[in-house]
Amino acid sequence: MPNVSLEAGKKKLTPDEMVKDIKKGIYIMGRGSYSIDQQRYNFQFGGQLYFEIKNGRIVNQLEDVAYQSNTQEFWNACSALCDERDWRMGGSFFDGKGQPSQVSAVSHGSPTTRFNGINVINTARKIG
Repeated sequence: MPNVSLEAGKKKLTPDEMVKDIKKGIYIMGRGSYSIDQQRYNFQFGGQLYFEIKNGRIVNQLEDVAYQSNTQEFWNACSALCDERDWRMGGSFFDGKGQPSQVSAVSHGSPTTRFNGINVINTARKIG
């Protein structure tokens, strides 16, 4: 995976202002577990913290959350980016891929970003 970053939005927008426009959603913070197919097309990601958004307010913390999509649908669902005041750099020392296995460090920068209509799942749900 190359080092990929999103530019900050041009419009002045803070995370609090972004949340005010959301009637029902989930705010995901940080990096968590992930699963990506060999073509790097379909994926599932988690986070470190999850919060429920109702009527423009963060109302409570959630657990066992992940989101699923494919690359094209995910990036087409991007509807807002916070401005440069919110931009942060993150990364990982262990981006694994390939046969045989390869590992390298990667970095990714981004402001808080909103995606509409992405499939969100409960990862703790039991079948049966």
